[in-house]
Amino acid sequence: MKKSRISLAVGAVVSALAVPVTVQGATVDELSAQLEAMQAQMSAMQSELKELREKDAARSQFEVVETDYGELQEEVMVLREDVDDLDERLMAPEKHAALDALTWGGDFRFQTHSISAQIPDHVNGLQFQGQFVSTLQQFGLLGDQFTFQELKDAAAFVQQNYPPELVGGMMEEFARNAYVPGYDFDDDILRTSRLRLEMNADVGENVNFYARLAMYKVWGDSTGVQVFNGQPTSINWDGTQATYPNSDDLIHVERAFFNWNHIAGTEAFLSIGRRPSTNGVPLNFREDEPRGGTPMGSLFNYQFDGITLGYKFNDYSTLRLCYGVGFESGWGNASQLKRPADRLDDAYFYGLVWDAWDTPSMYIHLIAAHAEDLTDGFPASTIMPYDPITGEALPPVPMRYEPSGTIGNMDLAGFVVTRRDGPFDYFVSYGWVESDPTKFTSPFGGMFTDPFDTPESQDGDMFYLGGRWNFNQDRTKIGLEYNKGSKYWYNFALSEDDFISPKTSTRGDVWEAYLTHRIRDRFIFKLAYIDYQYDYSGSGWLLGAPKKLDSTPVLGYPTYDEAQMWTLGLTARF
Repeated sequence: MKKSRISLAVGAVVSALAVPVTVQGATVDELSAQLEAMQAQMSAMQSELKELREKDAARSQFEVVETDYGELQEEVMVLREDVDDLDERLMAPEKHAALDALTWGGDFRFQTHSISAQIPDHVNGLQFQGQFVSTLQQFGLLGDQFTFQELKDAAAFVQQNYPPELVGGMMEEFARNAYVPGYDFDDDILRTSRLRLEMNADVGENVNFYARLAMYKVWGDSTGVQVFNGQPTSINWDGTQATYPNSDDLIHVERAFFNWNHIAGTEAFLSIGRRPSTNGVPLNFREDEPRGGTPMGSLFNYQFDGITLGYKFNDYSTLRLCYGVGFESGWGNASQLKRPADRLDDAYFYGLVWDAWDTPSMYIHLIAAHAEDLTDGFPASTIMPYDPITGEALPPVPMRYEPSGTIGNMDLAGFVVTRRDGPFDYFVSYGWVESDPTKFTSPFGGMFTDPFDTPESQDGDMFYLGGRWNFNQDRTKIGLEYNKGSKYWYNFALSEDDFISPKTSTRGDVWEAYLTHRIRDRFIFKLAYIDYQYDYSGSGWLLGAPKKLDSTPVLGYPTYDEAQMWTLGLTARF
């Protein structure tokens, strides 16, 4: 009777538990619940079996027969096998669910470049200034140690108190002594590797996270800092650390942000973090990539930290209000040691970005932005080969560059229209900029102004157009692009992936032809040629007045008047 009661009880439990074990298509949570229940029941049954044995062993009037417990032991073993089976089934979906929380992708690109460039006849501005400083010291107008403001005051005194003929003749003599005939610059072969790692995660309902990490280096150089050569891309800015080959092999955070969508059940969304602000339309065409950044790429191609608040009107129209910080004035520059009057304000950006029409066949993008309290450069690292005040050679010591003053505000606006008609893609883009300078000038100048002049408001523009023919079932693409910038054209494009300099920053004409071919769907070959014809100096710079390059200008650092580059590359995307 006792054996019968135990068998019936165990059989009922096992029968009840055995049903969920055989259910197919259960979720991870359901399988977990089944496993926990079976483990609890098995533990209870093992305790009951132990208790029964102890009680029967204590009863001398009964002969304990081992077979009284055999069936119970057998049922426990069967249950254990079912638990092990369920545990094995559960491990795979649990592991998969854990990995699904974060998905990875990215690309690795190898490129080799061949660069040739021409530097025009010019006057070495640093040598010119060095002669001027030496003369002022000989006249007793400057001491051995002096500030840039004292140099400006001494120059103004000379201009006001010495005969113009004497000053003019002195300047002509300095220019003759500092004259540099034009010469060529070539780099026959330059190799780079770029690794980008992308990660995505669903944080919760209507909330997701995205990040991209990047390593971008020149073969044979991992120093992490460049010697300043006059080009804005020879400085490691905050906005280029992960998107331009800054000569190191470290992984940097290019972008990292969360998106909060459908706020309060509406089509409003919020995004905060390191912004997706590089390789926007239409620059993605030449790389055979989807749109890579939110703003128009020919106006903003620069990493920054910020916030976007947007609203999606429908499937093809989205409006965004963007805010970003370019310079944090109270951190890293020892501003606590400065008097309140000498401390700078933060530099920041805000603007409206409107995807007015976004369909597979046509895209229209409008942007208007304002840059507030811009400084004479953002925090950066470089090696200065010459003293910008005296022109004397400096030891090759890496330094943290810090802005020294606020040069003014800037307004920017533009649009881009892209179309796809059959196998042909094409686009038209236009950008405009206007400066609102302060009177501040540094040894490198003020906003669009030379160091010893008074800044004035200027405006510039750039148009950019291109087309791409797709054939061989879109595996092979041939494109041609052209852009032209005016004398005072400027854009925030330091992250643009062009070795010579950002082509969309050029004050002059640029032609580019390219071919891309998908050897495999995610293995891409590229051949490209780009030709720069510069009209004015200072492309990519806010500081200094543009100089006509065919007039033997005074240049602080040499600049190109012509440049050409061939590029050959392979990209593996994963």
